[in-house]
Amino acid sequence: MARPRAQDYEEKQSLILSEAAKLFARYGFTGSSINMIADACGMSKALLYHYYPDKDSILFAMLKQHLSELVAAVETATKTAKTPQARVRAIAHALLDTYKDADCEHQVQISSLKLLTADQQSVIVEMERQLVTKLSDALSECLPDLKSKQLLKPLTMSVFGMLNWHYLWFREGKGLTRDEYADMVTKLVLNGGKSL
Repeated sequence: MARPRAQDYEEKQSLILSEAAKLFARYGFTGSSINMIADACGMSKALLYHYYPDKDSILFAMLKQHLSELVAAVETATKTAKTPQARVRAIAHALLDTYKDADCEHQVQISSLKLLTADQQSVIVEMERQLVTKLSDALSECLPDLKSKQLLKPLTMSVFGMLNWHYLWFREGKGLTRDEYADMVTKLVLNGGKSL
């Protein structure tokens, strides 16, 4: 008979992903071991294997969860936005808000995507593509007179660059708030995009 699932199964999965993200961000994927993850979680290596069969599956689960949260946040935020400009602003706010406690996961996404299998990479890349399409569509509606549609992709990716690398310099309580920064990025891209 199969062993019943523990009542705190999802909680322990979450703990493993969170602690692994911290280790992967600090030491890199290859510099982190299953033993280090188990120790950080306060559990045995054998117990950790009950949740994830190997380090690779932890990496994939972490990135999939992170991107799923980003996609869901953007979907929710854009549902009530009445104008394309409001959608761009809502996307910027949703991304920065979701990044708030996910700096490590975000760093791991940027540095370790290439370590996944081709099939796993395609799952993550498809979720990234959904985010890019949402923003690109909103920008296209905001800037219908954009002189060259070839500029839409660089403009879209510039917004992601401003938001994605925000974790490197942003310090909570010092300078702009996340909301103020999201507003600034929105104004920069919408006002600057008009001159392209």
